[in-house]
Amino acid sequence: MKQSTFAHRYRGDAGILRLMDDLGRALATDERVYMMGGGNPSHIPEVMARFRRSMEAILADPARFNRMVGNYAAPQGDVSFLKALANLLRREFGWEIGPENIALTNGSQTSFFYLFNMFAGPFPDGTNRKILLPLAPEYIGYADVGLEGDIFIAARPEITLLDAHTFKYHVDFSAITSRDDIGAICVSRPTNPTGNVLTDEEIARLSQMAHEMDVPFIIDNAYGTPFPHIIFTDAQPIWDDHVILCMSLSKLGLPGTRTGIIIANEDIIRTITALNAIVSLAPTSVGAFIVHDLVESGEIIEIGQNLVRPYYQRKAEQAIEWLHQEMDDLPFYVHVAEGAIFLWLWFKDLPITSHELYERLKERGVIVVPGHYFFPGLHEEWRHKHECIRMTYSQDEETVREGIRIMGEVVRRAYDA
Repeated sequence: MKQSTFAHRYRGDAGILRLMDDLGRALATDERVYMMGGGNPSHIPEVMARFRRSMEAILADPARFNRMVGNYAAPQGDVSFLKALANLLRREFGWEIGPENIALTNGSQTSFFYLFNMFAGPFPDGTNRKILLPLAPEYIGYADVGLEGDIFIAARPEITLLDAHTFKYHVDFSAITSRDDIGAICVSRPTNPTGNVLTDEEIARLSQMAHEMDVPFIIDNAYGTPFPHIIFTDAQPIWDDHVILCMSLSKLGLPGTRTGIIIANEDIIRTITALNAIVSLAPTSVGAFIVHDLVESGEIIEIGQNLVRPYYQRKAEQAIEWLHQEMDDLPFYVHVAEGAIFLWLWFKDLPITSHELYERLKERGVIVVPGHYFFPGLHEEWRHKHECIRMTYSQDEETVREGIRIMGEVVRRAYDA
């Protein structure tokens, strides 16, 4: 049977499809697989115990349980949760927002499907606009969400070498030119895949650029503050009428609940609400119910600061130590770990592409993600795109340690060939 152009577009070689397929197959096999590519968060015992207590309280209250699983939420999301979150953000940051400034979606991927197609592609005035990514590499999940195909423009970063094996990306503002076809500016903070945290100064300059261009400034805050707070450096959250702040419950430890959060001006929230109703009737309520009391009390912030952040920071530091043990004699660099749950590795002058390295590692049972998928909108030839990989350190210690050991062997053979 023939399928539409829409269907063919999404059946292609999408990086996010490859990533999730690898994840699903790895979990379904009996063979030993070192799953170091996907973004599944760790099951932090103290955090999961707190979620279980929340769920037990819901199960003990028949009325709450019935509302959670037996009723549709409003298309904007569970009303009680929206109120609790608005109160928390007003209390913590002084933001002048209410429930009318927040909408839930069925996960952050859905949020960005909505937002990017709201602000890129054909416009009623006949123009065709794009999303500006001022710092590539960026999140793999962005690349294929545009209904109109390639909807991104990206800029190369400045690269600063911090020591013999550590580097950092910065926004190269000289590479960003003002264009009439920009529909929105978007960054992730901390950045997926690199763990980079744009400085407060970089964020302020980008926000000002968006304001001057009269376009939204979208901040993907899936790993950021105030929750889940997987961020190892000082960074102030911002919100304003032209800022769209996207959050999630996934990296807090609830990816199965598929709860995305969009904070924006009322007009944008009305559009998101309409899209929810048309695409899925309503977003899921499970995540909102589980964390409602944690949000209302503010405990959700304490969980991020006191449990989630130190847990991941220790794991990042340990993984980097193992990388040095295995590869210090090789021309490798790791992006400074400032947040998120990944390490971004750069193998300078790698004799093979990162995709070939991915295939060789896969043969040894180690799953990573090749770097070229993380440069949507950067169409120019740049060898650096094919010298990088993303690995997660969120898995158990044995998986990460042995995966890094195998990685060292495979990379060394590539350089020695």
